[in-house]
Amino acid sequence: MKKFKRIFAVFFCLLLASGILGGCGKAGSSSISAPSASQSGSKPLKIVTTIFPEYDWVREILGDKADHAEVSMLLDNGVDLHSYQPTADDIIKISDCDLFIYVGGESDGWVEDALKEATNKNMKVINLLDVLKDTVKTEEAMPGMQAEEGHHHGYSRFADSDVRDRSLSDWDGEWQSVYPYLQEGILDEVMERKAENGNKTAEEYRAYYETGYKTDVSKITINAENNTMCFVKNGVEAKAAYQYKGYQIYDYKSGSRGVRYFFEATDGDADAPKYVQFSDHGIAPGKAEHFHIYFGNEGFDALSQEMEHWPTYYPMDMSGDEIKEDMLEHAEKEYDEHVWLSLKNAETLCNAITDALEEIDPANKDAYAANAASYLEKLAALDGEYQTVVDNAARKTVLFGDRFPFRYLVDDYGLSYYAAFAGCSAETEASFGTISFLAGKVDELRLPCVLTIEGAQHKVAETIVQNTAEKDQSILTLDSMQSTTSTDVANGTTYLSVMESNLDVLKQALN
Repeated sequence: MKKFKRIFAVFFCLLLASGILGGCGKAGSSSISAPSASQSGSKPLKIVTTIFPEYDWVREILGDKADHAEVSMLLDNGVDLHSYQPTADDIIKISDCDLFIYVGGESDGWVEDALKEATNKNMKVINLLDVLKDTVKTEEAMPGMQAEEGHHHGYSRFADSDVRDRSLSDWDGEWQSVYPYLQEGILDEVMERKAENGNKTAEEYRAYYETGYKTDVSKITINAENNTMCFVKNGVEAKAAYQYKGYQIYDYKSGSRGVRYFFEATDGDADAPKYVQFSDHGIAPGKAEHFHIYFGNEGFDALSQEMEHWPTYYPMDMSGDEIKEDMLEHAEKEYDEHVWLSLKNAETLCNAITDALEEIDPANKDAYAANAASYLEKLAALDGEYQTVVDNAARKTVLFGDRFPFRYLVDDYGLSYYAAFAGCSAETEASFGTISFLAGKVDELRLPCVLTIEGAQHKVAETIVQNTAEKDQSILTLDSMQSTTSTDVANGTTYLSVMESNLDVLKQALN
């Protein structure tokens, strides 16, 4: 996704030059506009939205004042948010509109340049993620989920039954401490990136990691063939053989979870640590990309109390700059953009839209307020129906053989989930491991169906069903509103009608 955005930046510059400056944008427009009746002496409001939910919310709040507005939906032809590219006509529409509404995630990287070209300097702009602020969630990896380009960042939540025993082979090889790179300043850029995305300054993060990374063990060599670990401390080696002693699951104050894997020395040098714990954010067999390690001689219980100090090791053949780049990727938060799939979010966002409309068109603010109040009641009522269905459900887990854009929805009602791909994933092919894991979960949880999002291709879901014991689960679709078209709108599709249909599907999935 990030590589695509860099390529698109070049495309965007060409678009501005050839489309807007050349004055030939109108012919290729891909957006729809709601028609407005002319009113003598009154200029219609120009409102541009990127996606269907925004468009529908605006129309609901305008109510019978919609004939005093030109409302455009840019993504009207079935293309989803993650692959949308604005036409020159789209850019022109944004340029002179009164109100522009967009999601604000990575997929909208083009917006900043578009707004720089705006001719209406009084334009009101609503960024959905900015409105929701700290309630915006980041993309998360779940057990069984296909890793993006083979790279996984660990699991923030999982069921106890997802955890598996692991062998020392997962950490086989030569490993170096990252502590020297922190001291040398090579990781300063990482601390600055964390400060941009977190709640500490770069200096505070550096102090935090100074404590966390600190160690005098510069190198660890692990030989899984003979189950040995060799620790190099101040140039002196201490080696011992180790036996696997199980794992422990940790529930952290932040709400996330973690697993440490235990090994105990059975024979070797006296200076080698007796007890060792590994944490690499993994919960099942798989080669570690890096790891945190806890070791000492006072027992596993003593190590389990250590939360502030976690020496960290990367492969010996990686340079400091390569380690820095890997850490920068981990430090970069990728926000889950699918905020509209929460009815609770919808209420907050509709309030923001109402405030903006009242500001740009104060003459009709009472009508907007009344329309919004009526619509918010409908959203709240449907929210209550969802909660009732979940409260009375036989099960509390859903499983998707597809991308999963519904994290906001499941979190609203305390549901658990498994999925083949993250919501913004570009992956389309699931590995044997992903298929096998998800099919096993269907059997273990006795799930009646496998869910998908809208679209004609449900091959992954079908393959999951074929790998279950019963092979008779239904394949049902939840609509994420990422492919809603102008034809759907003309045929009466609304945000509420889609969410009501989704509730019907959810009832089947949970019972």
